[in-house]
This record gives sequence, structure tokens and C-alpha cells, in this order.
Amino acid sequence: MKPLIYHNPACGTSRNTLAMIEASGETPDVIEYLNTPPTRERLVELISMMGITPRELLRRKGTPFEELGLDDPALSDDRLIDAMMAHPILINRPIVVTDKGARLCRPSERVLALLANPVATFTKEDGEVVRADEAGHE
Repeated sequence: MKPLIYHNPACGTSRNTLAMIEASGETPDVIEYLNTPPTRERLVELISMMGITPRELLRRKGTPFEELGLDDPALSDDRLIDAMMAHPILINRPIVVTDKGARLCRPSERVLALLANPVATFTKEDGEVVRADEAGHE
């Protein structure tokens, strides 16, 4: 399976993640999820594959999170997924799917554990150097 990344090119973390995949010799399928959001079924599947809750996938910064009152702990998972479907910017990124699983790659070096042959070292846009043997493994 080719790696798949749900990507936002305006996001530095997402750009770094994509660059790490490419530096590792992979050519991923790239879905710019703000233009082509996942279906509700796919979003639920991704959340399950990552082993997280919908609340853990919510992005706060630069989104209508506060205006929509999504910090209310009484909101059900279905309501949170409804909000992400209505406002895809609420879906945190990047999400990467490979044969090794699915993961929200924040920080971007979390992607290295998902790759067949991760690049040994990588320099992020901000100059930070990450090493595959020190990053991304849980």
C-alpha cells in the first residue's frame, strides 16, 4: 500500500510530514482534506484506526472550535464528528495511513514509525533535525 496523507499545504507540520515521507523514498497519495474532506464513514474509520477519540482529533487553533462550544465535555462523539464534517478545518492534521497503521503525525516525526524505510535524519523547515532512531516510535 502506498502511504496516504491527509494534508494541508498551509500547515508546516503537514509539509514536514509529507517531506519526510518523500525523503524516505515513498510517493504518497496526498489528499488535501480541506478541498476533499473524508466521508463521515471514512473519518470514523480513521479515528478507530488511530485508536483515538473524536475529541483527540479536534483542532482548536485557527478553527471555529470556541465559537461552536466544542470544549463542552457533554458533547457526544457523534456531535463532534458532525462538527468536523461541517467544518473540515476542525480535523487535526496530518493523518498518515500506511501498511503499519494510521497516526495523527503531530509532531511530524511520528510518521517515521509508519514508513517501511524511514529516512535516517531529516531537517525540518525550522531547522530542527530529527533522527529516525530517536523519533516516532511508541
